[in-house]
Amino acid sequence: MGGGRTRLKIVFFGTPDYVLPILTLLHKKFVTGPGKSPIVAVVTQSPKPSGRKQIIKFSPIDKWAHEHKIPIHYSASELAIDSVNADVGVLASYGEIIDKSVIGLFPHGILVIHPSLLPKYRGASPVPEAIMSGETVTGVTIFKMDEKVDHGPIVSQFREDVFPDDTTETLRARLFERSAEVLVELLTPYLRDKITPKAQDDKQASYTKTMTRENGFIDLKKKSPEDAERFIRAMQPWPLAWTTVRISPTDRKIRRLKIHKAHLEEAKLVLDEVQLEGKDKVSWKQFNEGYREFAFVTEG
Repeated sequence: MGGGRTRLKIVFFGTPDYVLPILTLLHKKFVTGPGKSPIVAVVTQSPKPSGRKQIIKFSPIDKWAHEHKIPIHYSASELAIDSVNADVGVLASYGEIIDKSVIGLFPHGILVIHPSLLPKYRGASPVPEAIMSGETVTGVTIFKMDEKVDHGPIVSQFREDVFPDDTTETLRARLFERSAEVLVELLTPYLRDKITPKAQDDKQASYTKTMTRENGFIDLKKKSPEDAERFIRAMQPWPLAWTTVRISPTDRKIRRLKIHKAHLEEAKLVLDEVQLEGKDKVSWKQFNEGYREFAFVTEG
């Protein structure tokens, strides 16, 4: 939109760095002049203490909004209080449930960018689940939010190949970068009611759970090499796959060993990079040389 066109007003809901391409392209595509960004507000998770020193960490969306002098909200309920006037909301990995009253603030609702081919893989972890399940194709769904999680009618979908070496980090980045381009192309016709959203088939729905650190545990003795290799890629960059070891027969302490990278070789799992708790990341060869008598353990 440029020249004398009406300024589009969007509230963006999001938190992590991998959704920045959506925010930045919306700004670039629909800005109408200096100080006239289409982004009239962002809603992102509040700053939190991080690391051993508990340094307050602001989300990438928070930082972007601050740099562009865009109002920042740490709770969606603040939008009603501050009487934010916007045409549509756009949500990508915000990380919080949106109340029905907030959805009602937008004449055209809230469009959600979800990295799966809904109704498959609803929930918080669609990308790692796709990798763990051995999917060769996944995609992104843009849908209109309703009161249920990842349930609303579909506005657009596209498919994306899953490469054999994809991690959650690489696949997710590719999905959100492409979704930014798809979103800016469909937004104008959507707002002009040229697109009719289609209901999801709930009978085909599957669900994913929120990842925790404990979800990264892998018992290498129980998983097949193929499943283990996919699992290790799926846990990148967080929470990382990890198992437990004793570094010597006389050492009673069970320690966590993070597995950063692995590959298959002649149908066998080969570890490439690991990290013993409290230590730096090293190659598997270096680890073996340093702890010649280590052993994998599965219980204390």
